[in-house]
Amino acid sequence: MKSIHSRCFGLLLRLTLSTFFFFTLLPIVSGQDLASFEKRVTRHTLKNGWTFIIVERPVAPVFAFMTRVNVGSAQEGTGMTGLAHMFEHMAFKGTPRLGTTDYEAEKKALVELEAAYQTYQRERLSAKADPARVKELFAAFKAKQKDAAQYVVKNAFGDIVEREGGVALNAFTGADVTGYFFALPSNKVELFCYLESERFLHPVFRSFYEERDVVMEERRLRTESRPNGRLYEQFISTAFMAHPYHHPVIGYASDIQSYTMTDAEEFYRTYYVPSNMVTAIVGDVHPQTLIPLLEKYFGRIPAGPQPPPLRTVEPPTTAEKIVILKDPSQPYYLEGYHKPAVTHPDQPVYEAIDDILTNGRTSRFYRSLVQNKKIAVTAGAYFAPGEKYPHLWVAYAVPAKGVANQAVQAAIHEELDRLKTEDVSDEELAKFRTRAKAGLIRSLGSNLGLAMYLTDYQTLFGDWRELFRYIERFEKVTKADIRRVAAKTFQPSNRIVAMIETESAPPPKTQIQTEAGANQP
Repeated sequence: MKSIHSRCFGLLLRLTLSTFFFFTLLPIVSGQDLASFEKRVTRHTLKNGWTFIIVERPVAPVFAFMTRVNVGSAQEGTGMTGLAHMFEHMAFKGTPRLGTTDYEAEKKALVELEAAYQTYQRERLSAKADPARVKELFAAFKAKQKDAAQYVVKNAFGDIVEREGGVALNAFTGADVTGYFFALPSNKVELFCYLESERFLHPVFRSFYEERDVVMEERRLRTESRPNGRLYEQFISTAFMAHPYHHPVIGYASDIQSYTMTDAEEFYRTYYVPSNMVTAIVGDVHPQTLIPLLEKYFGRIPAGPQPPPLRTVEPPTTAEKIVILKDPSQPYYLEGYHKPAVTHPDQPVYEAIDDILTNGRTSRFYRSLVQNKKIAVTAGAYFAPGEKYPHLWVAYAVPAKGVANQAVQAAIHEELDRLKTEDVSDEELAKFRTRAKAGLIRSLGSNLGLAMYLTDYQTLFGDWRELFRYIERFEKVTKADIRRVAAKTFQPSNRIVAMIETESAPPPKTQIQTEAGANQP
């Protein structure tokens, strides 16, 4: 599996930890000595259901953690797209004790602010909205927003982490998960317990509507202002008719501009329950002193009902789908195929196919499209948009100057057809296995890298040990498996195509046209 993010803590520390962990982990990923690694791992689940994985790595006086919440954009309902990402932003805004000059006064101001916004929104979305009334209510909302803002201490959470020697403070939201992480010196472990538990015990949704505007600008920059971003959004929405993977993680513009503080609080209460969260803590930590702190701080958070499972299953595809975006930008080509969830027994086969086709300058795509035929400047593949549910394997290529998308499409199909009818070589299969092991070792070379993987596998498989067992499954991938999976997957009826076709930009308007347009009502 491909991790979403990785962070490092300085070149010297990275080299020290990577060298240490290479020799420590090599026997484990070779399937020889998982038991020795287990001796340094403690799994502890609180009474409220929050699971912690503690790994002792006393190489340097630091530790990192990763909190993975089992919720992403796939759990959002109609009209609420982007809410998982929005709450990620809110998790940095502080608590009743952090980020305010006077919480009691702020609390009252926030209640009045939300009431004003709800009144404004009801009128704005009404079928018979009165423009004058909408303007009046918006002004009242902005006044309440200004009143609430006077109590806010900006960046209070992050400032504490930085002041106490913390690094890599960040978070991410995906289709399946939301993650939070940072690293601290090992003598600040109680501070970590306080801060991380405090922000999930009682997050305060201060500056919500200001932050919503920030998210909207993020969408403009990532999607609306970039041809590839617009193409990808259309590609994914076309690929999934029923499953919520079809909507973007950042959300649709109209939803971002409409969801409320009340909506975000309800989302938090539903999905941010301890039984839906896993935290891995890796570094110079000791379970005998850490566990009492986890009980003291994280144990304050009340248990809640397990969130409802996702009901919708994407129906089998029966027709090829094609998306064409005409734009003045350069051509770009995407081609996706539906595949099972990452927990499916065939996932290692898909990993092998992905590696053989796209990994490095000896890969089939590079040699065919870039090196030999010279019809693309780059070509590759990835899995999208999530992994917990059936998703896509996506191939892409950027055509060389003067080359049409159809040329790279034909070359990609040629390579996919070869996988259906011809065995891959012994050398290709051996390289895949070697690279898979080496890639895992590199990813686990930092405390944070290991924490990310442990929480990923604990969430997906219910057991962090699957991280190390998973590598053994690569050894069992056969040439026949690759032919079988390729023949089943790479069918026209299972294919979604998206491309940018270059068209000339419209001519600039003349001065007369511009002035005439300005006079229109």
